[in-house]
Amino acid sequence: MSKKLFEEFDPVSAKAWKQKIQADLKGADYNETLVNSTDEGIDIKPFYHADDHDYEFSLPESPSWFVTEKLYLENVDITIENAKDVIERGAESLWIIIPEADDKKLKFFEALSDDQTPLYVEFLFQDIEFLEKLDTVLKKQNKKIWLGFDPVHQLSSSGNWFKSQKEDFKVFLKTIQFSSFKNQISVDARLYQNSGGLIIQQLAYGLAHLNEYLNLLNDSNLKLNSININLLISQGSNYFFEIAKLKAFRLLVNSLASQYDFDLKLHIIAEPSKRNHTIYDYNMNMLRTTTECMSAILGGADWVNNLAYDEVFHKRNEFGERISRNQLLILKQESYFDKVLNPVDGTYYIENLTKELAEKALAIFKTIEAGKGFIHQLFEGKIQKKIKESSEKEQAKVNTGKFTLVGLNKYENLEDQMSQDLELFPFLKQHQRKTLIEPILERRLAENIEKERLEKEKMNPSSKSNA
Repeated sequence: MSKKLFEEFDPVSAKAWKQKIQADLKGADYNETLVNSTDEGIDIKPFYHADDHDYEFSLPESPSWFVTEKLYLENVDITIENAKDVIERGAESLWIIIPEADDKKLKFFEALSDDQTPLYVEFLFQDIEFLEKLDTVLKKQNKKIWLGFDPVHQLSSSGNWFKSQKEDFKVFLKTIQFSSFKNQISVDARLYQNSGGLIIQQLAYGLAHLNEYLNLLNDSNLKLNSININLLISQGSNYFFEIAKLKAFRLLVNSLASQYDFDLKLHIIAEPSKRNHTIYDYNMNMLRTTTECMSAILGGADWVNNLAYDEVFHKRNEFGERISRNQLLILKQESYFDKVLNPVDGTYYIENLTKELAEKALAIFKTIEAGKGFIHQLFEGKIQKKIKESSEKEQAKVNTGKFTLVGLNKYENLEDQMSQDLELFPFLKQHQRKTLIEPILERRLAENIEKERLEKEKMNPSSKSNA
């Protein structure tokens, strides 16, 4: 029936569509009027057509994405109770952050030995003895464990290695042989988005970051047939570009794999950006994170962790975390975002973006590799300089109102007061200390405007508050 319906209409070519548009423009220039250029150097056309489409990239078939909950393992007993609670309330995977090498932390993993919820375990330190003890505990459990040990991220974000490049890489080569973390690499690329890098920079730097580890493994005596890559990535507000970003990273990893003798399997853990979060009109953060989680899901993320609407200014609280988790549960259970495999496949616009983002990122990656690699360019300050330039351009757009943050630089409620509601310091903290390189720093776009508004609050105190 549908075939007969379509047979009644003549096909319309891309050329015919363009001619019709040009006629409707009544002499206005097509490119100047309807084609927009992005900071990535990509021209956005008014329509995309099969006649111009010579590219198709399908995501690998994979299980449905997991609703992920992040837990900071400080007080072990409290974290055990929190873990059991969030699993009961709908969390399907846990992201456990361990801040220090303390044998008491092992009790957490022992307490969850009978639970089959998969874990991503992130280490904020380097200690081979603790890692060995944890491996002994975990290998007794029939549970999927993803490793989060990333010395290159430590260098990029703090300016220093955990201990030294030699020692950190030595531990890296040991952990990849542990049975619990076997053949796993972790690449935390969230930094490149949250510090203001363009999407093509995020892709290129994430790929170059990964390649440092692949080169290390390639030069080692380890015999590896395959490597599992755990990619942490942040999703920004440019919806279709962010969908294409994840697809482009998979495409780039596939391309990189052809240069090595081992297979690369990519596992993506995505979360919303912190960069566009605001303390004023903070409920807008829920709208931002919802669309960012949607772009992660449609882009093919395996795990999705949401950020609480009040994460940047409130201490951990049950209400904020429940809302953030329920946003994902609604997307999954009520919006059916887990029912269709790769729903954006065949979308000319997104596939075109995927191709262009991958090509431009690959060009940057090749420049980095020609310049002796990612770590070398960090020490030369070239990566930091490029991110700063992009960040400053984006910040200027916010300051002038060209980039809208609703509730902050547009439609703001000037009676909204926050000075008495800040449990956490929501701005960039900088400490004077000696570093090997200039660190790449995360900074929210709203910070300058928020500081000005907080100062005005102090000068004109009011009884009105959103607390």
